[in-house]
Amino acid sequence: MLGQRIVTAVVLLALLVPALLAPVTWPFHVLMLLLLGAGAWEWARLNGLTGPVALAFAGLLALAGAAIGLSWPDSRLSSGAWVVVGVGWVVGGAWALRAGVHGWSQAPRAVRLLLGVGVLAAAWLALLQARDLGVAYLLSAFMIVWLADIAAYFGGRTFGGPRLAPKISPGKTWSGALTGGAAVLAGAGAWMLWGPSADPAWVTVPYRLVDRWGAWGAAAALAGLAAMSVVGDLFESLVKRSAGVKDSSRLLPGHGGVLDRIDAVLPVLPLCLMCAS
Repeated sequence: MLGQRIVTAVVLLALLVPALLAPVTWPFHVLMLLLLGAGAWEWARLNGLTGPVALAFAGLLALAGAAIGLSWPDSRLSSGAWVVVGVGWVVGGAWALRAGVHGWSQAPRAVRLLLGVGVLAAAWLALLQARDLGVAYLLSAFMIVWLADIAAYFGGRTFGGPRLAPKISPGKTWSGALTGGAAVLAGAGAWMLWGPSADPAWVTVPYRLVDRWGAWGAAAALAGLAAMSVVGDLFESLVKRSAGVKDSSRLLPGHGGVLDRIDAVLPVLPLCLMCAS
């Protein structure tokens, strides 16, 4: 299993790094479009579609994404639109977690599928728009998620304590979530102190937040982003539990599916765009 995880990670990095650093944007757009289609296929299967119908669902969403990519940058969302998406994630995420596995399974399939379209489309647009702000900005958004996730894992194992959402994801603890938030704040603080702030190419999410809201406002926003990464993770766990599966698919050997790898990113990227607007 570990060997599979390493090989898959190396292959993904070998595809992602050249696409990110290419002097033109289309390689990144194409790679992200493939991930969008794969995520849509997984979402369809998790919500009751199978076979050709699930593929058609994914294909239609991928075609819509391709149309957006071809019309880019005219398809960028305005600052107001990102506020709507961000608020939608905060309110909708809270509703979904409160409703729980049973509540999600009782929602009409059409509603669940449409929510998936909205979630994946917003993430797709956020990826393209964050890339336009700079590679550093996009990677800093990912770093928030990675720091929160890694620190939460070790913090939970070290400190234990009350479970965060035992009916959705029994392994998550409050201590892990708090440790993850602390790691994000520490990482952002270190970057603000020692990062290359003078170079516009290295403008990151923490820099934008400090510039807009000051140090304390930025700290509050970063803590909120860390919390929303947990919401994204729990939301996907809820959907998987409703479908009775452990992984969203087996597309990524050793890692599960695409949604398993990007679940925490789904709310964080749109919120980072809202913060940057």
